[in-house]
Amino acid sequence: MAIKTRDLVVRYPGTTAPVLNGIELSVPDGAFVALVGASGSGKSTLLHCLAGLTPATSGVVTHDDEVVSAPDPRRGVAFQRDVLFPWMSVADNIAFALRAAKDTGNRVERIAELLELVELSATVGSRRPNELSGGMRQRVSIARMLASEPEVMLMDEPFAALDALTRLKMQDLVIDLWARLGRTIVFVTHDIDEAIRLADTVHVLRDGRLVDDITNPLTRPRPADSLADQPGYSEIRKLLHHQLASHAFAH
Repeated sequence: MAIKTRDLVVRYPGTTAPVLNGIELSVPDGAFVALVGASGSGKSTLLHCLAGLTPATSGVVTHDDEVVSAPDPRRGVAFQRDVLFPWMSVADNIAFALRAAKDTGNRVERIAELLELVELSATVGSRRPNELSGGMRQRVSIARMLASEPEVMLMDEPFAALDALTRLKMQDLVIDLWARLGRTIVFVTHDIDEAIRLADTVHVLRDGRLVDDITNPLTRPRPADSLADQPGYSEIRKLLHHQLASHAFAH
């Protein structure tokens, strides 16, 4: 297993109820899984535990049988808001990540390769983040995450702030990267259709607990314009709504 948790509990100082309680999660190498749940269900906290950004109060997180206690380049993270340095050009942002990963190759070529991987022209490298659209900024964020060649890509609602069309294009990009690179992806979302389109397994969180693991019956590819026509779509969507109904979870 790429990532596992065993009886994971997270409790913040000064609070009585745990944010996460008894989480048992296993994510195989090369899997694409989604974590869904209402606001406050603990899905982002769980992702941050997998990344090594949030420590466990008790229990353990492991990556390839090694205890996760801090961030590691083998686990790349993409957040809802990009974390690009606004005073740096796109190329310098990616170069920063390459230096952190101790990449000793030709930096100019590697930056161009990473931009091409996320379907951006090499000429974008000279621009500042504030000159880019939201979708382009997220593409650069993903390119910077890929600079360290992570084994696991942890994505925390990275497309939530994008318009609907850009969001679908970014979903296409992530599906393509997953298929081409063979990385493990754990994707947090509050959007049921996004989870169904992207993931092969959907883990449902409620009040800090994992309450269901649902295998996605839809075959790939899953084009956005015909997703609802695929056999099994209505059933899995209905099941996810049912699991989350108590929180008025809606698309």
